[in-house]
Amino acid sequence: VAMAATRSVMRAVRVFEFGGPEVLKLQSDVLVPVPKENQVLIKVHACGVNPVETYIRSGTYARKPALPYTPGSDVAGVIESVGEHVTALKKGDRVFTLETVSGGYAEYAVAAANRVFPLPDKLDFRQGAAIGVPYFTAYRALFQKGCAKAGESVLVHGASGGVGLAACQIARACGLKVLGTAGTEEGMNVILRNGAHQAFNHRDPNYTEKIKAYTGPRGVDIIIEMLSNVNLDADLQLLSCAGRVMVVGCRGRIKINPRDTMSKESSIIGVSLFLATEEERHECATAVLDGIEAGWLKPVVGLEYPLEKVAKAHEDIICSSGARGKMVLLP
Repeated sequence: VAMAATRSVMRAVRVFEFGGPEVLKLQSDVLVPVPKENQVLIKVHACGVNPVETYIRSGTYARKPALPYTPGSDVAGVIESVGEHVTALKKGDRVFTLETVSGGYAEYAVAAANRVFPLPDKLDFRQGAAIGVPYFTAYRALFQKGCAKAGESVLVHGASGGVGLAACQIARACGLKVLGTAGTEEGMNVILRNGAHQAFNHRDPNYTEKIKAYTGPRGVDIIIEMLSNVNLDADLQLLSCAGRVMVVGCRGRIKINPRDTMSKESSIIGVSLFLATEEERHECATAVLDGIEAGWLKPVVGLEYPLEKVAKAHEDIICSSGARGKMVLLP
């Protein structure tokens, strides 16, 4: 109650209709939400921007929030207040979230206490905002759905963005042979600095031939695919026997020949963090927090935008020439 007296309104991005980036409206008179039981209120220091948030905003995604809403799930900040029955977190704690109840593109956000995790001092808030969705998704794709094992090879297709770099770091730490693709020289260097043994430029017309030459006749065991509507057909040619393509991102339709899966008994497996069970989320969280402590989990922050430039951020995450880490908003 004391907080409401000092600060009852905040700036937050609101979406009143589905559409292009221009439907993201920054408002300065949004009520600061109040945490209910088992929830916490976080003062947002940084919020990650994920491609899925642009699909939801456009209205083309399977999950449509009720309008109006505030986008954003990957928040890092400081606990402002806690609701009833919250014992593991307290005012003043540095934290990051996996998802929010009220939306992260704002100065304050409410989140369920079991979706909030301690942010170690060795990471800053911008890095904290780059952990949630990317690292949990990468871990789920590799291990919970992809059944990756040490000694196998993984190709991260589109490795220089948030999920891609997370996948490179996790796979390398867990003993896999890591190949990655990016669209720029700079992106390739970022991948190599973050766990990839070898980088390929996916703008090079012959890059799939170079991957085949590198892996030899065996092929690659797992492909983490960020743009399946462009790459899936080619991915099936790169797989080993019993290889699997993990579909993490897609922006449209593609034609494939199912016979390509028969010749190698390969699989195409969809990945959705939203479908993770409580146990699976707990497993992801344990692996992620352990990685931070061990020092191999180091989020790479890319472009940073103030809340005023949120529409530009949504444009750039889809149209930019090449990612270099996780895009973040700074309230």
